Amino acid sequence: MSTPQLVVHRDKELMAQAAAARLITEVVDAQAARGSASVVLTGGRNGNGLLAALGSAPARDAIDWSRIDLWWGDERFLPEGHPDRNVTQAREALLDLVPLDPARVHAMPASDGPYGPDADAAAAGYAAELAAAAGPGDRTGVPEFDVLMLGVGPDTHVASLFPESPGARETELTVVGVHSAPKPPPTRVSLSLPAIRAAREVWLLAAGEDKAKAAALALSGAGEVQVPAAGAYGRSRTLWLMDAAAASALPRELYPPASA
Repeated sequence: MSTPQLVVHRDKELMAQAAAARLITEVVDAQAARGSASVVLTGGRNGNGLLAALGSAPARDAIDWSRIDLWWGDERFLPEGHPDRNVTQAREALLDLVPLDPARVHAMPASDGPYGPDADAAAAGYAAELAAAAGPGDRTGVPEFDVLMLGVGPDTHVASLFPESPGARETELTVVGVHSAPKPPPTRVSLSLPAIRAAREVWLLAAGEDKAKAAALALSGAGEVQVPAAGAYGRSRTLWLMDAAAASALPRELYPPASA
């Protein structure tokens, strides 16, 4: 378990731009070290804001887009192409702008896909895809992602793991079907906390005053079932990327001395 590091930016726009620049560096370094990179994307306003900033960044072409695997932390279990699906929004923000290898874009199944309306079967299918991409000696059942990004909800949820939900309690499965989620749509597919914690680096994105209480709870030592964001951490690094509003409720001893 890595100790969380905090970076606080003046506002959400600067946070998105700085996070995009940071991601470019991480991907380029991973490709130089290992030949390819593996990144887990997140949706929501902060995740999509980062992708849009990446799409407009002059340095985006430093990435070899043909040598990157893209995965998702969660997905709304809706028909293919639905505007509320994270992959649909990601394509609009970035993916359609760069020369990706389609075989390396690992979208979670849609509700009209090969598993039909069965979210649990879709979760098992995505778990099998992750396991197939994992290294031969990796016992986690997922690849060792270079960077896994997560938005933080006002209720402290990450991916589609909501407080006190079965998904937040999962310790064996790497991907879970989510039913009766407290925000629409109620049916989703999500990585579990064990899968999230297989990543080298986990980045939690929090911007806006409505995220302030959630960030303070997650960074105060709360339990992961009650506060799922508290259970999201990387093997080598856990990074909270925040704007000043989201950091406004943090105890002074947690607040980093420098901000951008």
